[in-house]
Amino acid sequence: MRADTEIKLSALEILNHHLGIVETERFIALIQRERTDYTTWRQNLFAGISGEEISRRAMESQQAANSTDRRI
Repeated sequence: MRADTEIKLSALEILNHHLGIVETERFIALIQRERTDYTTWRQNLFAGISGEEISRRAMESQQAANSTDRRI
């Protein structure tokens, strides 16, 4: 299992890659500024997606991350 710091760094790298640094900073500011009901947010995030599909995506993501780790 990865340490919390490693997870945070990976998340920031992913956000920076997909959003760029400015929008990543805006996203973090939004999360900190607005009160968020995580349960509602999570339910909306995965609405219409089966548990099997979520699991498949998670496994693919982990495999991709493991492949990247081996190349470094």
